[in-house]
Amino acid sequence: MTSITVALSDDLMGKLEDLAKRHNVAPEDLVRASVEELVASPEEDFQDALEYVLEKNKELYKRLAA
Repeated sequence: MTSITVALSDDLMGKLEDLAKRHNVAPEDLVRASVEELVASPEEDFQDALEYVLEKNKELYKRLAA
């Protein structure tokens, strides 16, 4: 298995940790699942899903960004 390192701001890391905690997973598992989903999805399907998720969670993302 290959590992990568990604630099995140303290604020973004805090939000990732909060989100992972709410879903009872480790932050790295949440990131890994997100990357796996991105890579596994055909581009058009991913774009459709992305737009759906962004619209569905618009208010959540606004609160997280505040």
